[in-house]
Amino acid sequence: MVRNSFKFNLAKEDDISSYVKRINDECESGEIGYYHLPDLGYGLIDEILEYEKSLTHVKNVVLIGIGGSSLGVKAIKSMLAAKKRVRELYFLDNVDPQSYKSVTDGLKFDETLFIVSSKSGNTIETITILKCLLDRFKPKNLSKNFVVVTDPQTNLQKYAAKNGIKFFNIPQNVGGRFSVLSAIGLVPLAICGYDVKEILSGATSCKRRYINDKDSSIVAKAYHYATNRNAGINVIFSYSDRFFEFNDWYVQLWAESLGKKKGYKRVGLTPVGLVGSRDQHSFLQLIMDGVKDKSVTFIKIKENEADVKIPNISIEGLEECDFVQGLSLNELINLQCDATTTALVQEGISVDVIELDKLDEWHVGWLIFYYELLTSATGIMLGINTYDQPGVEIGKRILKTMLLK
Repeated sequence: MVRNSFKFNLAKEDDISSYVKRINDECESGEIGYYHLPDLGYGLIDEILEYEKSLTHVKNVVLIGIGGSSLGVKAIKSMLAAKKRVRELYFLDNVDPQSYKSVTDGLKFDETLFIVSSKSGNTIETITILKCLLDRFKPKNLSKNFVVVTDPQTNLQKYAAKNGIKFFNIPQNVGGRFSVLSAIGLVPLAICGYDVKEILSGATSCKRRYINDKDSSIVAKAYHYATNRNAGINVIFSYSDRFFEFNDWYVQLWAESLGKKKGYKRVGLTPVGLVGSRDQHSFLQLIMDGVKDKSVTFIKIKENEADVKIPNISIEGLEECDFVQGLSLNELINLQCDATTTALVQEGISVDVIELDKLDEWHVGWLIFYYELLTSATGIMLGINTYDQPGVEIGKRILKTMLLK
């Protein structure tokens, strides 16, 4: 179960009914493909698991991808850190030479599967890392240690087909930052032993709640964000270290989707990802006493399978810390979340709380789809194209021009 409680007044149904209809229309039109990934994914799982039977030699998996081809998978791996894995999952998601060497130096090539993941099929960082791997290991049979995930009919797919490499496709109407529930995420996660059916089940449940069962609270939340004249910064305050990579995924999703030009006007909402209780000792001061230009969503986990009881020990001279004795660490971190929530509400800051019963595959799938849907709803409120990224493309063109001079 997931509970989303709001500490601010939500818009009335009459004020958001037209936006609710637009979200439903966008979903039903089929033009924006991520809405339908929870349904499409079940058929893909069988193909992945059949392919997985050929990987008896593989002990490690390396995902080569950047941005939307990596961040979502990293987020899910981190959130499911307590789960046992069939294979270890590593990432090459930047052209940082130290990171490249750190990952590859510790791997035996014959025991490793490299997943080359690029929606466009020509992502410069991804293809460059692939070239480095080919030069270093000089494999004779690419089909044994490489698999490709890309859009249909890209040059990368053609390269895979020519060299006997297994490939999986991403639907063309699914943007990279919305693609984690496609082959982008399902292939590496399933091969490493995560229960991807449960991830899809959680996403399906979230879709059912907000689309099929017409719970309009997520649209009302988006309306509050888009019409709030003061709070242009949206903070996620996640109370578990396992949310660190999820926060990074959220920052990309929110920033790349909502930061746009609207005619001559520039619009957008700035995302910030924090982890509690650690960031209570840093960024919280700015939220509490700084400019009131932020809204905050707290995320907490009701039950933690790795919980630890705080011992009934009193240390001489440090007795003032004894008031937490008798609690567990999970109870303490959640009480810290509750106390911080109350403090911010008293300061008049827009706050809501997402509470997950636990952090397993089902809840992870639910949370991923929730934030994708919230992003879509907010984009509709802002009157922009949520799914393009023209600002990013300009930088790519400039880089190519510089190198070809």
